[in-house]
This record gives sequence, structure tokens and C-alpha cells, in this order.
Amino acid sequence: MANKMSLMVPKVMKPRYSSICSDEELLDDDSDCYVSIAEKRGSWSEDFGSIPSCQNSIYLPVTGHVSAPLPQEDLASTLTPVIKVGWLYKNPPQGSLIYQRRWVKLDAEYLRYFDTEKDVYSKRIIPTASITGVVNVGDQKFEVVTHNRTFLFRAESDVERSEWVTVLKNCIGASRTQAGLDLTFNPSTTSEMRGYLELRGLRSKLYTVVCGDKVFLYKNTEDYRLGIGITSIDMNVGNVKEVDRRAFDLTTPYRIFSFIADTEQLKDQWVEAMRDSIAEALSNFEVAEQIWSLPANQICADCGTAKPEWAAINLCVVFCKRCAGEHRGLGPSISKVRSLKMDKKVWTEDLIQLFLTLGNERANQFWAANVPPSEALAVDSSSEERRRFITAKYREGKYRRYHPLFGNQRELNNALCINVQSNDVCETLALVFCGADVNCDTGDPDLPSPITLAQHHGQNPQVELLAQNRNTELPRSEVEVAIDTLHYMAPPSITHNGFLFKTASMARPITEKKSKEEFSRRWCVLNDGHFSYYESDKNATPNGGLKMREIVCLAVNPAEAHGYDHTFELYSDSERLYLFGTDNPEAAHEWVKSIARSFIPVAAEVLLLKDFERIGQLRYKDGLNLETSRLGWFCLVGSSLHICLEEHNRDETIDLQKLLELSIQPDNDVLVLVERGRTLYIEGERKLDFQGWAAAIQRAAGSSGDTLSLQQLTEADIPVIVERCIHFTTQYGLISEGIYRKSGLNSKIAALLEDFRRNARCVWLKEGEHQVDDVSNVLKRFFRDIEEGLFGQQSHNWLTTTAISDESSRMSQYRVLFSNLPRVNQATLRALVNHLYCVQRFSDLNQMNLHNLAIVFGPTLFQMDGKDYNAGRVIEDLIQHYVTIFDVNEQQLKRQLDEITYIIKLRENLNPKAGPASGDFICTVYLEEKKETAEQHVKIPATMTAAELTFEILDRRKISVKEKDYWCCFEVHEKEEIERPLHYQERVLPIVHSLSTDSYLLLKKHFSMEAMLVYLASKVEVSKHGMMKFREERNLLGLSTGSFHDRYFILTSASLRLYKDVRSNRPEREWSVKCLKVYHGIKKKLRPPTWYLCCDTQTEMREWFATFLSIQNGGRVWPTEWLKSRAVSRSTPLDARFGNVSLIPLRGSENEMRNSVAAFTADPLALFRNV
Repeated sequence: MANKMSLMVPKVMKPRYSSICSDEELLDDDSDCYVSIAEKRGSWSEDFGSIPSCQNSIYLPVTGHVSAPLPQEDLASTLTPVIKVGWLYKNPPQGSLIYQRRWVKLDAEYLRYFDTEKDVYSKRIIPTASITGVVNVGDQKFEVVTHNRTFLFRAESDVERSEWVTVLKNCIGASRTQAGLDLTFNPSTTSEMRGYLELRGLRSKLYTVVCGDKVFLYKNTEDYRLGIGITSIDMNVGNVKEVDRRAFDLTTPYRIFSFIADTEQLKDQWVEAMRDSIAEALSNFEVAEQIWSLPANQICADCGTAKPEWAAINLCVVFCKRCAGEHRGLGPSISKVRSLKMDKKVWTEDLIQLFLTLGNERANQFWAANVPPSEALAVDSSSEERRRFITAKYREGKYRRYHPLFGNQRELNNALCINVQSNDVCETLALVFCGADVNCDTGDPDLPSPITLAQHHGQNPQVELLAQNRNTELPRSEVEVAIDTLHYMAPPSITHNGFLFKTASMARPITEKKSKEEFSRRWCVLNDGHFSYYESDKNATPNGGLKMREIVCLAVNPAEAHGYDHTFELYSDSERLYLFGTDNPEAAHEWVKSIARSFIPVAAEVLLLKDFERIGQLRYKDGLNLETSRLGWFCLVGSSLHICLEEHNRDETIDLQKLLELSIQPDNDVLVLVERGRTLYIEGERKLDFQGWAAAIQRAAGSSGDTLSLQQLTEADIPVIVERCIHFTTQYGLISEGIYRKSGLNSKIAALLEDFRRNARCVWLKEGEHQVDDVSNVLKRFFRDIEEGLFGQQSHNWLTTTAISDESSRMSQYRVLFSNLPRVNQATLRALVNHLYCVQRFSDLNQMNLHNLAIVFGPTLFQMDGKDYNAGRVIEDLIQHYVTIFDVNEQQLKRQLDEITYIIKLRENLNPKAGPASGDFICTVYLEEKKETAEQHVKIPATMTAAELTFEILDRRKISVKEKDYWCCFEVHEKEEIERPLHYQERVLPIVHSLSTDSYLLLKKHFSMEAMLVYLASKVEVSKHGMMKFREERNLLGLSTGSFHDRYFILTSASLRLYKDVRSNRPEREWSVKCLKVYHGIKKKLRPPTWYLCCDTQTEMREWFATFLSIQNGGRVWPTEWLKSRAVSRSTPLDARFGNVSLIPLRGSENEMRNSVAAFTADPLALFRNV
């Protein structure tokens, strides 16, 4: 990684003018002309100098005019009423004093200016919603101030100036009180298509936005973001025609816009979007607004999309455009699809009244009465999912509510004839689509059919419903008798009400405690699958609500997590979080149970019996089927995760504290739970509730308290920390003299213990990285600090047992006390005593006999001061009579001791006693700079770390180190062109072996370390992202093949990804972070795969480098107790011999190394006299 320090000298170029440039800017000018309003107002005065005004350009090519434009009055009639028009002078850019005369129009939505009063398309369009102020400046001048720009105008008189200022201020005040101005200010929220298009006749592309019934043209994305456009095109007078593979024309009566897309596929998308916009402009909203007046009709009956514009006039449901395509696929015999906006002639008053009488909600009480949550559509469902659901719903009638008379044709027909005489169209809908014959014989010659019966009784909605279904194909049911039919049943209706306190709904997790002042008191009602909240119990109209089928998770917070003692959270499938609270524990419990019963299906109702803290649905995969995810219902109780999976009818339980591995894949929101013999993948279908589940599961899987039972456990119920410390000591410490009596390094013991407490599952003890004495002291300190101790509340009974003189009786009492211990305490005590028994069996090697172990572990396990030896006597008895007290199989014990003996012999063979220096290497290290007087010859053992090497050099030179002195060892390459600071735990010997003849180790202060540590301490997330310059060596000769290019990078805990720009969805390159070596500087001659990252500032480079170090080393960039660790540097004294062979310090180039060998041969001690 390199820091860009060169000065960029701009090349002087003549500006290129275009017929589509604005008064303010050149189209091809890449410089940023947007200046902060806080700067001097004069900086806004821009000019093109003496450039004449192009009367025919108006931002658009002069070619392509239509010969016979419509009269101006026709256009004006379709636009927003104009508030004020007139001539004004506007200053051009670049500070010119020459003002240009412009025809200015102001309406409620926009301030526009044109070349002439006859022009239709503006030179600039400024939304009134973006105007923040209007200010008088100087004679006859005034400024229009927007969020990011200021426009200067001059009137012909002070009176006219005052009129403009007054009108503009009034317009601004009115626009601020209006709702829904997002469309006019920036159409990003509702735009159907946006991107760059080339306009024939121009050299630069325009940023084009299709939004509703208009097309907006912007100079670039920056203007689009600011809401300041070039012009807008009303599509009610437009027509789109394809020209060739990438070109198409948008024709209006006033101009032809010839666009060119980048690809043929994009051209097709633009053409479709613009034709949809024309249809939108020509559509009639009258019918749609009538249908939408019923709230239930404002969302799609199938997927829930807002403002559906299509309907099936025979099925009486309203749906969105995407679902309409699938309805058409059913054919008109099943679904008669019509548009609310374009098929005006179809929508008679009676048909509209039918849709207002039924509505989507009541119609779905029949059509969607039995939809399983796993099959329900969502707004973002795919076309295949929609096709499958809509076919099942209407062609097969899979989810309908079966009428009690289903299967009895005679009774169905009789019930239909009776019902059409009333206004109950819901019952008629159910009868017709459960098999009643619309054309059945009523038995009355004067009124022979149900339609004539309905007409006779004046039931026009009934007549309309029957008439639309005269030839409808009924759902094909596979069931012969409805009563015996087995289909999905909705959970029973739950009713509950009462006062709760509620905060505003949120779209992100709650990270801070909510005070009581942030809650509002609401009357809440749960009834028939709906949860509604009202201003008070006297209000009839709810403030808002939730459907129970929309809830995907219910979380119960710990007491006093917020201002109210008892709170719970509801997560909806639309990514919203609702927080409710009360001080009454009984009321909170009743609400939680009632809500849970309302949205948990019958198949998972066993979960309702648990005292859960979180319950809901998640998608999952397991090892047997990783191809498709399935729906499951999950319930978290303490450290147990209870699951009702899709393919099982029983409740499964995962003990989270016994997981072998728990990890989260942040790239695709997957939580991986690994237990013995099984791996479960929990997927984040919705980010909000998945984050809550992931945090809760990780918290439950960790050490949740200070007692043994609350630690992370193995399958045998032994705390992971105990099992791993015992295993490490057995492998590497049984022959260590004084094991468990010798003290380790306090700082390393504390750090290792903290790592175990944070997440013991992720701590792996390795020889070389961890010392036996440190690990043994971690085990002792864990038992001394554990709450209630290993023997729990019965510890006094254990101590008094030593007074029993009869050995047999004493052993029996120990057995009774052991059987009374909790399950985890029993397993832990058995494992520890087994380990101590093995230690004392090898006391001839480690000098730790029965008595010595009792002296150490007696006070530790009983958490005493050691003055009373009764604790030691208990430990002696437990170790000495281990087989009897713990009922041990002696054959298994003998096999265990044989295995340990074999391990000891194997290690002795692998590490012969030729001395620890047999693998050491002599290396030259330089202090602060590379020169002979700064040379230090150091023996590098295999286990020496960079920190130990640093202390070795500093101690030799007697250099005192202060608290903020960050001495570090650097790997320097290629005549100091690049360097890399070694991590303090990094092994030095592999680095020494990899050094080339022009590379060396250098010890100096790391002046950026303090700033890096401050930056890392302030970071909330591990990841980092941003723009950097990138270059890669691709030439096999190692020569530079190109310049740096701007690229967007995302650095996560797993990988570094390179994107072409911020908007790219797919990375161009991806590297594993663990495999990267990051250097400072520029290295000119490196072979692939070498690549460079270049930052604009030292600070930015430092932040990236700090993030790399933090991720690669698990967050440990610098030791917490740097000075204390200096006193225990484990590097061995300098020994210039390898067995019987003298060691020669190697340094420098090959010639220098040969000179060193010759000098050493002449005088072996000469090279060490400066040490």
C-alpha cells in the first residue's frame, strides 16, 4: 500500500462548448462547480465570458424539430397553473458581468427559465421544494438559494424585483406545507428507470429518469441528486419508436429526442419504461381512486404491493402489475383481468360498488382463508413463485374457505337462490366458487335464474357478481367431500386488549435504552388476527396496527432493558420493529402469550409451552439438503434453541453452549451452528430480525455467567476452558518441572483468560504460541475466580469429611457428596482429578507429587487463603483414591497412562537433548537505520517473536522505553523502497529465512501506531470501505503496465473485494485477507501477483493499514501491557555455536557475507566485540 505524495499539475485545455450546456456549466467540464453556500456569495457568479446565447439550443440539439407544433395554449392547459412569468436577466457562470435575458416561469412545483417565451422545454428547472431562501442583493438583483446552489437574477426595476421576491417567498412557504413533493424535487423514490443515455447530436450523455408520466433530463448524477434538472418531458404528448439496435426516438409535437442506449437490452428496457410512462399519462385515475377509497383495495390481494392497478372483475380482487401477468396466464375463463386506469368503459357503477362492498380483505377471507405462511407471497416474490401461488389460489382453489354445503349441489343451488335476494355478496362469492350453479333453475317461471331473482329484489351488486361469472371455470378441487378434507387450518382466534406503552416503529435494531419519555400510552386490541393500537380506549379509529400473519418474530427483553420494566419487540415481514412496554409483569406475560399464540402455527404450538425470550420463523438448511432453504419455527430459552423444522413434527433442541462452532457469514447473512454430527445453516431472509436472532444466539452460546453451568461446555458437560487447558498441559507440560507451581507471565495469563471468557470456543492453544506455565495458571485462576467454586454450596461438607478417621467411611462420604453435585460440577471435578492423578504418576519427571499438588489445588478449588490444610487433605484423598471415589474403570485408566507415556517418549525422540539452540539462527538486525555502527547480531530461536526480538535489542543497547514509545521490528526490502512492520506476535525465524540479499530487519519506532490504535478504538465495525487507486503488475517482465485507476474497495473480516465503482454489485477481484502481506512504499520491480493501492492522504492510508492489521490479527494490534511484557522476554542468551560448529552471523549482500565468513575464520570473536 503506497501513499500518493506527488503534485498533480493540471493540463491546460480549451473548453469545449455544446449546444446542450447550461448557463452555469460546460457539459464536458469534469471539475466540481458546486460550492458550499457558506462560502462568499460572489463565488456563485459564473459566466461563459463573451459566449453568445444560442437561441435554438435550449439544452437540446437544434435538429429534430417537428414541423407543425401544437398551439401553446393546448400545452398550457395540461400543466400546473403558472403563478408568475416574465423576463429576467440571469448571470452566466465564471463571474462574467454580462447578464443573459431569460423568460422565467414560476408555478407551484418549479421555477424554470427559457431562451424565449415560445419555448416548450426549459434550459433549467429548479424545484420549488429545493429553494431555501430568496434574498435581495444590490440594485434590482435577487438570489434564489437552494440546498446546494445559488442562482442570481436581475429585474428591470426595483418594483419588478420586489414582486418576484414576494411571489417566490410565498411559493416556498406553500410548498413546505405540502406533502408528496419528493416526485418534483428528486424522483428517485418512484422512478421506474434511470441512467445515462446518449442524445443524438451531443458528445456527452445525459442522466435520464423515467418517473410516472414524465421524463426528466439531468446533466449528470450530481445534478440529479441535488434535484436540479435540465427539463422535463410530459409523456401524454409523447410517442416512442425503435430506430435500430440501440437507438430509439421519443417524439413530441415540439421536438424529437433521439436517444442511444449502451446495449440493445438496455434499449428495450428504456423503450418499455417510456411506453409505460405514456400509458400512465393517458390513464384515467377516476376509477382507480374510487376503488382505492376502500383501504383494503390499496394493497395487492396476492402479494401486498401498494396501489394495485389491475383487477379480476369476476373474482372480485385487485392486484398489482406483476400479479396481473400471472392472472392473464390463467385465461379469461378463470380470471378476467382489467385495468383500473385504462379500461374505463368496463367499470360501471354497479361493478365499482361490488368492489367497494367486497374489497380485497373480505374477498381474501374466502380465497386466502387457509394460506400457510410458508407459501404466502411477498412484494419481492419471483415470477415463478407468483405463478405457483396464483394458480393454486384461483385455478385449484387450494386456500379457499370451504362452504359447509360443499359437495351437495342441490343444497348449494338452493342456498344461492335464497342468498341473492339479500345484500350478502360474500356468501354469494363462497357459494359460486364452491360449486353453486349461477344458471340454476329457481323453480319460479317468472324469475327462472338467480340473476333475475337478484334483479327483482334490487340487489345490483349481486347481479353484477353473478353476471361476471356466468361462464367462469370453477376451481378444480381434488377433494370429493369437503367435510372430510384435510387442509391447512389457521390458528384459533385470540382476543386480548389493554393499555400498553409504545415507541415509534423502527427500521433498525434498538441499540440504546429507551426512556419512559420516548413511549406513548396506547389502547391495544388483539382480535381475529389483527393487532391494533388506538390513541385511547374511547377512539374508534386505530393509529396503526399489524396483521398477525405479518409478524415473523417476538422478542421479550430482559427486565429493566428500557424505561419500562417489562418490554417486548415485534418484528414484521416488512422490516419494521415495534417496541411495547409496561410496568405490570402479569399484563406483559399475557400480551406475550396472546400474540405468540396468534402467529405461531398449530404445528409449532409446542414452542408456546416454553418460557421463551425470542420466538419466530427463520429459514434454514442442514447437512442433508443444502440446495434449498426451508421454513422452521425457532424458540430461544436460555442457552437452548428449540426448533420445529418443516419436515419434523417434534421439537428439537440445540444446547448452544455445547456447539463445536458458531460463526456468522456477514456477506450473505448466514448463521452456522456446528454440533457433533450435524451442521445447521440459519439464513437471514430479513436483515432486521436476523440481526436480532444472530445477536441473541451468539449471546446465549457464550459464557453467560460466572458459575460453571453458565460456561461454554463440551459434549461431556466440561467447561471448554478446563478441557482445553488440561489437554494442552497433558500434551506439553507433564514433564515440565514444577508444573502448576511455577508462575507464568501475568499479562499473558490475564489476556488468555479474557479470551476464554469472551468466547472459549474460538481459543485454540498451540505449542510455541502459548507457554505451559501460562496455561496452567489460567486453569488455576479460573477455578479460583469461578462463582460458588467447584464444590458449590457444599464445600463445607467436603472439608469436614477429612475429620472422619475411618478411610472406608470417608471414601463413602466423598462418593455421596460427589453424587449431590450439579451435573456440570460432577463432570468438571472428575476431569480435573483424572488430570491431577496423571500428573502425579509422572512426578519423577515433573517433581509434582501428591502432596505438592494438594498444596497448590486445595486453596485454589476451595477458594481459601491456604492457612487451613483441610482443603489440601480433600485434594489428596480425591487424587489418591481416584479409582474408588469416581468408580473408574482401571483398564481404561491404564490405557490412558500408556498413551501419555507414548506421547512423552515420542516428544523426546522428536526433540533430542542437543540443546535448545540447535535450531537457532544468527541474523543481523539494524537499530533505527542501516549502517555498521547500528548492527546487532542476534540468535533467532524458532519460537522468538517480533516483540521478544525488540526487547532483546533494546536491552542490549540499554534503551529506556516510555509508555508511548512504540518500538517495532520492520521487514525492509529493496533498498528501503518498501517496508512492513511485523506484528508483535509474529515469528521472526520464517521472516529471516525468506529475506533476500537486499533485505534486512530494522528496529525503529512506529510513529503511526498511536494514531492507528486511536482510530481502531473509535471503530464500531471491523470492516472498512472506500475509494482507492489501484494498479496491478501484469507484465511477466515485472515492468509497469499502466497507471493507477480509481476503484471501490470493501475490506471485511474474511476478504478484500475490489469493485469498479460504488454502484457495482459484483466485485471484479476478491482476495482472502489472511493471505495478504501489506507493505508501505512503492516497489518498482516485483513480479505478479503484485498490486498496489494508493491513498490520497497519510491519514487514509493509516486507517486502511490499521484495519488490515486488526483483521489479520484478531483485533490485537498492540499488546495491552507493552512495558510489563518486556521484563520476561524469553529469548535465550547469545550462543555462537551450533553443536560443535561455530555460528557465523550473516548479513548484507553475497560479497558481504563472504567477507563475514573470511573475517570469522581469522578471528571468531571479532564480530561480537560490539555486542
